[in-house]
Amino acid sequence: MIAELLCSALGLALYLNSLGADFCYDDSRAIKTNQDLVPETPWTHIFFNDFWGTLLTHSGSHKSYRPLCTLSFRLNYALGGLDPWSYHLVNILLHSAVTGLFTNLSRIFFGDGYWTLIAGLLFASHPIHTEAVAGIVGRADVGAGLFFVLSLICYIKHCSTRGYSTSTWSWFLCTGVCAACSMLWKEQGVTVLAVSAVYDVFVFHKLKMHQIISTFSKRKNASLFFSIGLLTVWGVTLLGARLYWMGNKPPSFSNSDNPAADADSFLARMLTFLHLPGKNMWLLLCPDTLSFDWSMDAVPLLRTVGDLRNLHTVAFYSGLLLLVYTSLKRSGPDTACNGKTVTNGKQHTNGHSCHSDVEQKNQELKPSFVPNIENGTKNHATLRPQLPSSEHIVIFSLSLLIVPFVPATNLFFYVGFVIAERVLYIPSMGFCLLITVGIRALYVKAQKHFLKHLILYATAALIFFYGLKTVVRNGDWQNEEMLYRSGIKVNPAKAWGNLGNVLKSQGKISEAESAYRNALYYRSNMADMLYNLGLLLQESSRFSEALRHYKLAIGSRPTLASAYLNTGIILMNEGKADEARRTFVKCSEIPDENLKDPHAHKSSVTSCLYNLGKLFHEKGQYEEALAVYQEAIQKMPRQFAPQSLYNMMGEAYMRQNKVSEAEHWYVESLRSKPDHIPAHLTYGKLLTLTGRKSEAEKYFLKAIKLDPAKGNCYMHYGQFLLEESRLIEAAEMAKKAAELDSSEFDVVFNAAHMLRQASLNEEAEMYYEMAAGLRPDYPAALMNLGAILHLNGKLVEAEANYLRALHFKPDDNITQSNLRKLWNIMEKQGLKTSKT
Repeated sequence: MIAELLCSALGLALYLNSLGADFCYDDSRAIKTNQDLVPETPWTHIFFNDFWGTLLTHSGSHKSYRPLCTLSFRLNYALGGLDPWSYHLVNILLHSAVTGLFTNLSRIFFGDGYWTLIAGLLFASHPIHTEAVAGIVGRADVGAGLFFVLSLICYIKHCSTRGYSTSTWSWFLCTGVCAACSMLWKEQGVTVLAVSAVYDVFVFHKLKMHQIISTFSKRKNASLFFSIGLLTVWGVTLLGARLYWMGNKPPSFSNSDNPAADADSFLARMLTFLHLPGKNMWLLLCPDTLSFDWSMDAVPLLRTVGDLRNLHTVAFYSGLLLLVYTSLKRSGPDTACNGKTVTNGKQHTNGHSCHSDVEQKNQELKPSFVPNIENGTKNHATLRPQLPSSEHIVIFSLSLLIVPFVPATNLFFYVGFVIAERVLYIPSMGFCLLITVGIRALYVKAQKHFLKHLILYATAALIFFYGLKTVVRNGDWQNEEMLYRSGIKVNPAKAWGNLGNVLKSQGKISEAESAYRNALYYRSNMADMLYNLGLLLQESSRFSEALRHYKLAIGSRPTLASAYLNTGIILMNEGKADEARRTFVKCSEIPDENLKDPHAHKSSVTSCLYNLGKLFHEKGQYEEALAVYQEAIQKMPRQFAPQSLYNMMGEAYMRQNKVSEAEHWYVESLRSKPDHIPAHLTYGKLLTLTGRKSEAEKYFLKAIKLDPAKGNCYMHYGQFLLEESRLIEAAEMAKKAAELDSSEFDVVFNAAHMLRQASLNEEAEMYYEMAAGLRPDYPAALMNLGAILHLNGKLVEAEANYLRALHFKPDDNITQSNLRKLWNIMEKQGLKTSKT
């Protein structure tokens, strides 16, 4: 128990500095934008959607079915919202629990000694766990690891009580339940059933490969056959149910996620896939270089047999096969130790000693039958087995290292990554056992005390440096900027691109642009980076450059709806309505299949349709606009904010004088977002038209209350007051609006109009001058400035502004009429006119 507590404490302590970390990398999509976490979404949706909140049967789903992990996120959200502290705390506590359970599992193999402690400390300190623990989405691996170890321990209990206690099948039931829970935390959890079978056959029964078939044919081994059969049936059932639940279709990944899977050459695929397990093993052995992402070209493809990295592959598999062969050859049904062989609970002298486990001579537990007391009566016996030999521990360790990693090898199906450090969380348990039994073997073979001490000191140093690396790596996971900077060496294209997003969010525009361009230098066809750079350029008002990058992004990924959306918006603002319309239409026709993020895609398509509807709306084609708005409503995803869309629906119906339909959509807009200011203003105007003026005034006042700094709200309320002949109040609202939005032409121009209607001509003149200054080439502004100067008796200035207005619009009848009247007055007063 002390070893478990020490290792759990170390696992907890090493990650305490991650409590202050922010959300990083995949955390945003799995938590911040995942609608399955919010209370408004029925919790049952978790069991029909993937880890990222996409319907599991959708063609764009990653098929990552991890409902128990998502449910834990939802509980976090319910208790602490989006505060990352609580999410990190749960991860650390789970890792601490896994560490304690793993140490307890090690005790089954090493007994009550320091080898168990060493195995636990190795696991607690290993840096490869940092991504799984410090990265919140890594909770899937940690949670799966928790139930994985519980399932193993339960099955070992089942083996030790089989045939001697009625509780044995309770232990087996717990094994199956924990295996299912492990799979529902993460897919690879189901592999615990195969590891359990390996333990039963090769460790508990100590069989050799050639003995398996003959053993199963013997009636006395029926219990073994029955247990393995049940494990197989339960494993097939879980896998079959999962395959059915995800729509009987494998996930689809992009080329950048797993370049080898998309390679044209079979040789390149084979050599690369064979090389990757060795690369993962090296990360376990020497985790000096770690990265948040190993996709794209982080591990270049092995295209030829002459690639020197093939030597690493050959060395890895040769060593692995040699280790497996040696362990299976030397292991047998009986374990010799201290000159005695244990068979069927009896000891026989065999004339030689246990060469592999001499150091356990004072710790080995001999098989014995311990009475099982139930209700005070000894009615069953429980077998307490001796500790396994080193060879058997090696066999089990290799199974624990290899079997959980098999789903990530691309052997049965392509996966969506090249290397993922968090995938090694469970396999690292086998690695730690393997290293421990290796250290123990060296310790036993060392003849001198000096060498024995040196081995122990080296082990302590290894644990210390592992722990130090873990703490340092935790620092990289403190925030996204540090994480992405740490990954530039391994995956420069992805790291620079993500770093650009972070720098942009910090307002470091020039640095962000440089980061995006660095990313494109390493990989020029990254659609996301082209789009992000275009977005930055658009926000910097460099529209032509932005448009070029959006088009490059579309060329690289024709399904990137957000690029179509922003392309259309730029074209629309440049007055290229027809080209913008074609762009929006093309976006709306993109098939909703095999998309990386279908929710984001649907949001962009909905926005494209919204803007397409606005184009029709501005041209007075209200029927066409309404048809497009309706299509947008049908296609919008759950997370889309529909208030502006609903408000525009109301506006279109108002233009058609369909008041009841307009009111319905205004109300829907306010229901979807009660603080949506445009809906308050438009609904207020509708209430005014329908005679509900006191109710209308409340909506105008509420709009002002929602945003007291928005001049447009005062403007609409002022117009309402003007129509109610409350001229002084209207004038005050007009001045307030113009003061707040002095750079907005429409606000200033309308304020001048209202002041003029309130007969405050001097103030109206001032605001007309401001409006003309904002748009010096706009004839209506110049004509109205001329008119107010005319009324105020400033005839020469009035004439100058009338003439400027006619310069921009020579055929304007009103301006021509006003100018003639002005000339008549000027001639009567003896003033010189431009006419003469």
